[in-house]
Amino acid sequence: MSNRRNNRLSGEMKRVISEVIRNEVKDPRLSELLSVTDVDVMEDLKYAKVYISVYGDIEPTLEALRSAKGFIRREVGKRIKMRLTPELLFEKDDSIEKGIYMSSLINKVIEDEESRKPKDESDDE
Repeated sequence: MSNRRNNRLSGEMKRVISEVIRNEVKDPRLSELLSVTDVDVMEDLKYAKVYISVYGDIEPTLEALRSAKGFIRREVGKRIKMRLTPELLFEKDDSIEKGIYMSSLINKVIEDEESRKPKDESDDE
């Protein structure tokens, strides 16, 4: 399968999975602040990694999604015409946390650099 086609399929699956989770999966363990950040379909179409980002504790949400993955997969198969519907593997997307951590490191370096600068003589006046 071409890379372009794989990217299109991943994008369409992301849209459909988000819609199914938001509108049709009724599980109290699902967080209201859940988003599907990416879907990575393997070349052989047997598996699709679905990356999830949640504000707060992600474990109950992942458990709920893993228990509903058969239903979600069936709905994806109905809405997207494919010979094979990939098995869904739900994983935590920690890119947001990594970004926040990197930003805090950058801010710390900037603060350290500013504290090391000698004061200008004009500041003393």
